[in-house]
Amino acid sequence: MAPTVWYHVRDLDASRRFYRETLGFEETAVDFDEGWSHLRHGDMEIGLVEGEPTENGVAHVVVPDLKAEAERLRGEGVEVGIVVELQGELRLLDVYDPDGNRLQLSEEL
Repeated sequence: MAPTVWYHVRDLDASRRFYRETLGFEETAVDFDEGWSHLRHGDMEIGLVEGEPTENGVAHVVVPDLKAEAERLRGEGVEVGIVVELQGELRLLDVYDPDGNRLQLSEEL
C-alpha cells in the first residue's frame, strides 16, 4: 500500500528517528539512494522524502490517550498545539515534526 501523506524533510535520518522513536511509527520501507522512507502508525501510512518542506496533506493518527500523549510530547520538546475536544466525541491535537510538517493526533471518546 502506498503512503497516504508525503512529507518533505531536510534530514531524512533525523526525521526517520523522530517518527519512529518519538511518535511511535513503524518503518516499512526505506531507500537511501533515492532518499525516501515509508512509515506506518495504525492505519495511517506516511512517506518521508528528502527535500524542502512544503504544505502537503495532514496525517491523521489515532492514539489511545490524547492528553497523556500531548504531555509526553511536550516533555520531549516537541511542538504541539492545544487539545481540542468535540464534546463527548473526539479530541484532536496538532503536532509538528522538526521541519514544521503538521500531523493531527486524535482520540475517540
